[in-house]
Amino acid sequence: MNHLHHIHEVPISTACDALDLPRASYYREVAPKAAAAPPLKGKPPRALSDEERKKVLEVLDSPRFVDVSPYQVYATLLDEGVYLCSVSTMYRILRENGQVRERRDQLRHPTYEVPRLVASAPNQVWSWDITKLPGPAKWKNYYLYVILDLYSRYVVGWMLADRETSQLSKALIEETCEKQGIEASQLLLHADRGAQMTSKTVSQLLVELGVEQSHSRPRVSNDNAFSESQFKTLKSRPEYPRYFSSLETGRQWCRVMMEWYNEEHHHEGLGLMKPSQVHHGMVEELAAARQQTLEAALKAHPERFVKGKVSAPRPPEVVFLNPPLQENTDVKPD
Repeated sequence: MNHLHHIHEVPISTACDALDLPRASYYREVAPKAAAAPPLKGKPPRALSDEERKKVLEVLDSPRFVDVSPYQVYATLLDEGVYLCSVSTMYRILRENGQVRERRDQLRHPTYEVPRLVASAPNQVWSWDITKLPGPAKWKNYYLYVILDLYSRYVVGWMLADRETSQLSKALIEETCEKQGIEASQLLLHADRGAQMTSKTVSQLLVELGVEQSHSRPRVSNDNAFSESQFKTLKSRPEYPRYFSSLETGRQWCRVMMEWYNEEHHHEGLGLMKPSQVHHGMVEELAAARQQTLEAALKAHPERFVKGKVSAPRPPEVVFLNPPLQENTDVKPD
């Protein structure tokens, strides 16, 4: 392109048109060549050291922040007067370590044993849980706390409140243990892993009372099947409203329902006996009266009994929560 050096005698655009040459090619030819940037040597002065990057990763993977985004980690630490690095650097470090997706998945989880509980009499094993009842507004709920005896399915304690707190849980458990005359080393209390169930306040109370505690495995609802089933029974009642207009209205409904459940409900898992009958030791008397009635019916109309014998239904002698695999039990939660 030596001829390009002579076209300055005429306008550049005219000369490029005459030569059928793009103007960009002309300017590229005559422009001074930019000096090549010198190669970088070592780390940039702003880069974190290996030790600093390791510390950032440890903070991001700590139990406190493992479920939190780098933006939340950055803001939380900044409020505490701590600065480790920028948010983009946190993301860069996570990317380099293959942890951009949910970091909890990268960690080793503890192994939780299956809770295998057994009760052969009332007040040996209780289960408890909290469920929501709808309030007068979309955002308003009430909280029903229920403690259930595993053997008899008897509601030994309940409370309806406008909030969930460990102090309310403690008060209910303490009052119920006193009402049932629970002694040290007599009772095991089972619950899921909700915040109230695992709180220090409740745990300390149980230690003071001499009550052993047991917890469900994470995200396994069947590990607290008896409480879940009892809630389902209450909420499937025709009297269950769309919402409760006030806390007192809710408490009144609960009083009626708990009375019905304990004193009138013929429980399938109890041989169609009522929880109160089983809890208060009336099984033998009631089973004998039922057997007498059935035998009288058999004598009067033997043709109506194909097997030629009758047996009154009874509650199981032993109730399991997650029975051992070798046991052949047929115990229904509800």
